[in-house]
Amino acid sequence: MFESVTEMSTPIFETALILADQAAKTSSAYFRLGIDIDFKGDDSPVTIADKQIEREARDHLGKVFPDHAILGEEYGSGDLTNDHVWVIDPIDGTRSFISGNPLYGFLLAFMHRGQCELGLISMPALKELYLGRKGKGATLNGEPIRTSNRTKLSDAIIYINEGEKLLQYEPAAVSELLKIGHTRRFAYDCYSHALVASGQIDAVVDYDLKPFDYLPLAGVIEEAGGVISDWQGKPLNYNSDGRVITAATPELHKQLVDLLA
Repeated sequence: MFESVTEMSTPIFETALILADQAAKTSSAYFRLGIDIDFKGDDSPVTIADKQIEREARDHLGKVFPDHAILGEEYGSGDLTNDHVWVIDPIDGTRSFISGNPLYGFLLAFMHRGQCELGLISMPALKELYLGRKGKGATLNGEPIRTSNRTKLSDAIIYINEGEKLLQYEPAAVSELLKIGHTRRFAYDCYSHALVASGQIDAVVDYDLKPFDYLPLAGVIEEAGGVISDWQGKPLNYNSDGRVITAATPELHKQLVDLLA
């Protein structure tokens, strides 16, 4: 379905593409079919598709890289001190998925000694695959992409993710965010960040993310030339607090950090 494997592929790269393709096929088989929904302890929804995608990914990784650890949304975490860790979000945007909205994604990262070596954002319904490999840049369906060169916050297109949670828990931040930028949009989930990577928009402010939400994004954003961090400007890791800024340039990133501080 997505980018073909080339002769220069590594086993990690090839495996990532296989997992993305399988996840796309599985999610597409359930999309807009009115499947049953369960709710986890934090009231977030989960479907048979979420669980099946992660099981399939774990099964494949167990065969190809049995000594690697896995951190997944539905089935928990292995040993994160392992030199090699795969991070999986089977359906990022389950609420979009269950409501027939095509802006749901499959997220994957490969971490080596705590550093993201590969990040992947797959948008199955849109047939878009964003991929970042450390030192090799970022691509959309195999074509190189870059973030915009916007440096002035007043000129920027800003997406504000998780508006409901921000209004409840960070109302002062929302008040400030609504005063900035050339254009502002409320949004959800991973696609906003993918739009920064491809240069369509300039920044995203996000909230209440987990490592399987933000680590795959980091692998794409940074290789596309952008900056991603927590709200204090610190690099993201397994223990970050889930408040995330993605920006096209260091200048925009600094202005957003200063604003949210």
